[in-house]
Amino acid sequence: MAHQFFFNPYILDNLPSPETGFDVVQDLSEPRLRMYITQRGVKSFFVRKRIDGRDKRVIIGKYPETDIEEARAKVSDILNTVSQKVPVRRKKISFKSFVNIYLEHKVRRGEDSLNKLKRAINFHFADLFEKNIQDIETNDLKKVLDNINGRAMALRMQELLQSIFNYAIDMGYRKNNPVDDIEKITVVRRERKLTKSGLKKLLTAIKKEKDINLRAAFLMLIYGFAPKTKVFKMRWEDLDFNHDMWGEMPLSDMAILLLQDLPQDGEWVFMGRGRFHLIDPRIAWKRVVTNAGVPYVTMDDVYKFLTHALIWNPDKDNLRNNMNDLLSELFA
Repeated sequence: MAHQFFFNPYILDNLPSPETGFDVVQDLSEPRLRMYITQRGVKSFFVRKRIDGRDKRVIIGKYPETDIEEARAKVSDILNTVSQKVPVRRKKISFKSFVNIYLEHKVRRGEDSLNKLKRAINFHFADLFEKNIQDIETNDLKKVLDNINGRAMALRMQELLQSIFNYAIDMGYRKNNPVDDIEKITVVRRERKLTKSGLKKLLTAIKKEKDINLRAAFLMLIYGFAPKTKVFKMRWEDLDFNHDMWGEMPLSDMAILLLQDLPQDGEWVFMGRGRFHLIDPRIAWKRVVTNAGVPYVTMDDVYKFLTHALIWNPDKDNLRNNMNDLLSELFA
């Protein structure tokens, strides 16, 4: 059963990510509204309804791009729509054309992330492009997946195909999903435990990073107690140094000292390419963790370590004190 509480930005922003798989939480204000939280920290609103014996789940949008009130307002319309009988479409459509429709209507990503997904589709699914989606069989998909190097990538592509063909069923182009008959690819995930000692080494390596912008962003991953996506999207307008707040989230003393020393000459605190915010500096991060002697540590590992160690408190002043106490303990 999903954990139930009244959805509000402060709680949703600070929900910890699960170690594996995903967690589900439910809104008490609109009980039909639920949220997935993945181990990567992605939070997505969704609704569910059982139709013709089949459990149907519809993603409303990712949080915080879709805010809470907007998600609540969409619940009734979405449930009414999915309850309607899907018309059977007898006109043929190529897999390539349908994938374009899928990307337009079902995928919500930033430009860089979307382009990366398109490159993966073009590389791995090219043999399917000219086939009609109605004619693709399980063996066709098995051949595609067998040709993908790396089980982790093969699993992601299998999950993507599952989603594409489920959408084809929803749109009336197919009656069944050929991916259902393929055994799910298993991946042995590496165990990457960040320790207090490892975090100290990481902090030392970050402080030696030559790029001022990247150094500050990586330090904020530690001092800010927030996932990387939120840190990299930080806006100056959301910071209130008079009250030591970042939106609804209190700032630690170390975070305040860090941010006040940065030039406030744009919309974003941490600038990326093309006047946009920083997105995914994985090459720089790899350099830092290698220099720190903890090459297995990801940016998400830092967030998980800190949020699990932090004593959460609904009172913002108490929470801020707990942040400061934890950082003092870790780096004393």
